[in-house]
Amino acid sequence: MKVLLKEDVDNLGYAGEVHTVADGFGRNFLLPKGLAVKATPNVMKQAEAWRKRAEAHRAEMRAEHDLLSEKIRAVSLTFTARAGDNGKLYGSITTAQIADKLNEKLGTEIDRRKVGAEPLRQLGEHHVPVRLSADHHPEFLVVVLQEGAPATAPAQPAAPVVEVEMDEEEALEAEIEAEA
Repeated sequence: MKVLLKEDVDNLGYAGEVHTVADGFGRNFLLPKGLAVKATPNVMKQAEAWRKRAEAHRAEMRAEHDLLSEKIRAVSLTFTARAGDNGKLYGSITTAQIADKLNEKLGTEIDRRKVGAEPLRQLGEHHVPVRLSADHHPEFLVVVLQEGAPATAPAQPAAPVVEVEMDEEEALEAEIEAEA
């Protein structure tokens, strides 16, 4: 069955393109969901308009995904879990838990199926990918710590120490402010 895509379809193509698909896929999925129409001569005249509209939409989405990718790369999440002596977790940190915490931190609504590939089952640092689109796969850091162990922040470069000369009165004021 030849179909003209009305919207971008993952693993198939972009809006405005004509594709030959299995009859069942076209009849049972693409056509009922409004993602495509049968490629008839009358419909083919509309293809260019759909293509232009889809390109504008993709450009807009690409800009949004660029901004979101930068935010995601800056995130570092920490989880605590019970683990054995060998560092293997008794349970796991699921992709749903990671997605929930990521959405909470960023204030977004990223689908849990797009976060990570599989649950985390080991202590340590893990780089978890987020599949925003075909072109955008930002990764962020997830640290899994032993439950009950002292919490240590992920390794980050230390801020440079700046020495400032103060007279006795300024030093006393700074000390009083630090205590308060």
